[in-house]
Amino acid sequence: MGVVSRGQETDIMHVGPQRHLGRVPLSQQQWDRGYRLLIGAVTMENCARGCGPGVRFCRKLNRLKTLDDDVMATSLKRCLSTVDLALLGVGGMVGSGLYVLTGTVAKDTAGPSVVLSFFIAGIASLMAALCYAEFGARVPKTGSAYMFTYLSMGEIWAFLIGWNVILEYMIGGAAVARAWSGYLDSIFNHTIQNFTETHIMRWNVPFIAHYPDLLAAGILLVATFFISFGVRVSSFLNHIFSVVSMVVIAFILIFGFMLADPVNWSKKEGGFAPFGVSGVLAGTATCFYAFVGFDVIAASSEEAKNPQKAVPIATAISLALATTAYILVSTVLTLMVPWHTLDPNSALSDAFFRRGYSWAGFIVAIGSICAMNTVLLSNLFSLPRIVYAMAEDGLFFSVFSRVHPVTKVPVIAIMVFGSLMALLALIFDLEALVQFLSIGTLLAYTFVAASIIVLRFQPEKSGSKQSSSADPKPEPSPTASDVQTMAQESGELKEYESFSDKLQLVEMQKKTKERRAPGQLKACWEPHLGRFLGDCEPGEVVAFSVLALMVSSMSLCAVLVFGHNQLQLPVWSLSLLVVVFGVAYLSSLALIWVHEQQPSTKTFQVPLVPFIPGASILLNIFLMLKLSVLTWIRFTVWLAAGLLVYFGYGIWHSKEGLRESHQQDMAARYVVLPSGSLVETVQTVQPDAQSETTPRHTPTPTSEDQQGKR
Repeated sequence: MGVVSRGQETDIMHVGPQRHLGRVPLSQQQWDRGYRLLIGAVTMENCARGCGPGVRFCRKLNRLKTLDDDVMATSLKRCLSTVDLALLGVGGMVGSGLYVLTGTVAKDTAGPSVVLSFFIAGIASLMAALCYAEFGARVPKTGSAYMFTYLSMGEIWAFLIGWNVILEYMIGGAAVARAWSGYLDSIFNHTIQNFTETHIMRWNVPFIAHYPDLLAAGILLVATFFISFGVRVSSFLNHIFSVVSMVVIAFILIFGFMLADPVNWSKKEGGFAPFGVSGVLAGTATCFYAFVGFDVIAASSEEAKNPQKAVPIATAISLALATTAYILVSTVLTLMVPWHTLDPNSALSDAFFRRGYSWAGFIVAIGSICAMNTVLLSNLFSLPRIVYAMAEDGLFFSVFSRVHPVTKVPVIAIMVFGSLMALLALIFDLEALVQFLSIGTLLAYTFVAASIIVLRFQPEKSGSKQSSSADPKPEPSPTASDVQTMAQESGELKEYESFSDKLQLVEMQKKTKERRAPGQLKACWEPHLGRFLGDCEPGEVVAFSVLALMVSSMSLCAVLVFGHNQLQLPVWSLSLLVVVFGVAYLSSLALIWVHEQQPSTKTFQVPLVPFIPGASILLNIFLMLKLSVLTWIRFTVWLAAGLLVYFGYGIWHSKEGLRESHQQDMAARYVVLPSGSLVETVQTVQPDAQSETTPRHTPTPTSEDQQGKR
């Protein structure tokens, strides 16, 4: 490694109690620090030689995406306003759930207290939505959760998140198309289904539908055709369906409150919360999925005119409108008829029919179909853009990154994945599709929340440092008065004359300032935790704490979900595990909180970091563990298929990998000069084959060092 002769190494090893190199005495702390740096550099070099292939492979898997200087530059067309984004978000959230989910949860889970379930679910969804809003405003690039994970967690994690989001969008769109065709078919007394089974085809194959749903596949192909004409056409269609849906919702609320009867909430009918607090919480877990869809706003940030302002505002507006609509509609529904008499399949239409207004059921049916159309457009709008982002980064097949020169949309990705979505809707029934939903979305929410914490406490990338290194400016030496003042503050008045001592003094000043840089301990916690965490690299403790936060959250949720029934743990053991994992979870949050965050920016930022993202992580993992075993098995199979794609194609064509191959890694080397000063110098690390031919960079000795040599 560095510029240390054999004789100097002997002096270092035998310095003993004298603690000096050359003629300048060093304190014990300075000696220990320099010796650790020297031994650490040698150890790292030897370790890198022995574990080179494994280390390089791990670096490949965890390399981060590098953004261009101009984050607003894009090959897509920036034409979406705040209203456009808000309506996209409302369309993604307010769909069939408003017409089906409200009745199902009210009758089977929560009763009239479904109102509270939707309110709590809206607050829980807000935590995840805030994380998406910060990323969408800070990084206005398409890709949503995939892009955010790539910037903060690493390449393989980003690919797996994107791979699962693709599956979620495909299955979500196919499931909505199936529900759309079934709802329309029920209006005509199942004429379409009977005709298909009689005159076209009927299957008796496990895991697929009994008949091909040509109507569901057809509506998806038609929607795909319109989406391919560009973002303006998609936004226009979404506006039409959203306005019709909101008009129908307004009709339901006005006419429904006129027919409301408070007796339906009385004790005579079971009361407001017939299933108690447990029913409210169980209903919250189900109602949470009604708000899945706000991520379409962040996915569309690359096509927004002013994403820094439009993305957070549109997220807040859409989530507020969706939560208000769900709460008011569930209130009207449970006040119109007793909750225990609701029809789970068509609760709103049946409620108006039972009150003697059957004509209102047709208006509700129109609103339901329009709401489902907005969800279809939302899925078909977001899915190709996730695929485009992955293909643009080289992790997916490059053909999907082609943008049409006129419409400015990834038309090949739209056509291919729209057709695949139609194929799923054609052959699979609604129940089989719904079982696959939610797990990928919840996993994406978890990684986005963790990415917010990592990125907020991550040391800033020194683009400016690179530019300054190209044109270095000499750093002024401390004046005599400064030296004397610092010596007095340390309780020891001493005259500093040596250049090496001045250099050490400047390094001490720089270290004091860097302690308050992002990822380092806050100044107020330095006296208490500095001896334990002071030697860690900036952001290192935070990254470890985020990992501990994820593990403790998973352990705590596993005990809460499986501890009583599946594991049959005794009460004392269950309580002890909850306390242990709960303390670990809170300790991880506290350990993150005592570090400095990045300074506030002009774009939107999530408040109360790391507590809001930490709560979102805990909630998402809890809901994931509540899913069925079959869902986890299918999820594992899909994950394995994704790993085959990544290791077969993505890792070899990654643009970050190609960029790294043209850059030279830089490493720090510490050199001990004869005067005893520690100098940090940066030299290029060359491959072993080139090490003999490539000269090493050495620091230029100062005049004082030359005098010391003489």
